[in-house]
Amino acid sequence: MRTFNGIDEVVAATGEHLGYSDWHEVTQQQVDLFAEATGDHQWIHVDPERVARETPFGGTIAHGYLTLSLIPGLLPEVYEVRGVTMGMNYGANKIRFLTPVRVGSRVRVGIQLQETSQTKAGLQMVLAMTVEIEGADKPACVAEVVYLLVP
Repeated sequence: MRTFNGIDEVVAATGEHLGYSDWHEVTQQQVDLFAEATGDHQWIHVDPERVARETPFGGTIAHGYLTLSLIPGLLPEVYEVRGVTMGMNYGANKIRFLTPVRVGSRVRVGIQLQETSQTKAGLQMVLAMTVEIEGADKPACVAEVVYLLVP
C-alpha cells in the first residue's frame, strides 16, 4: 500500500501508478444483496439455472454498477493519505464495463493518479481505475473517477 503524508506528496505523485488491491472473490450473496438494495433483479444476475441454460456466461454475472461500487472498498488497500480531514467521491468522468464479472471470479483494482488540481474545497484528484478479473484478457471495468481531499 502507498502512503502519502499530506497533499503535497499526492501532488508530487501525479502521473504515477499507485498500485493494486488484493484479489477479492465476487459472490452470489453480494450480487443478491446488491439486487435487493437497488431493485435490479434482472435474471442474468440472480437466476443461476436460467443463465446456465440461456447465456454464454456459464453462470450469473455481477451488475456493472456492483463492480464499480467495489472500488471504494478496495481503495484503502492501494493507498492512503494522511494529514487530511477526509477524502470523498466527487464523481466520475468516464465509466465503461468491458467484460462481465462471473460470480465466483476474483477481481482487483489498479489505480493511476492521472491529475491533481487545487480547488477551494481541497485537492481534486482524477484517478484512472481498472477493475481486473483474475485470468481474463480484458478488464471488467475502467473508470476515471474524481476524488476530493479536504485538508
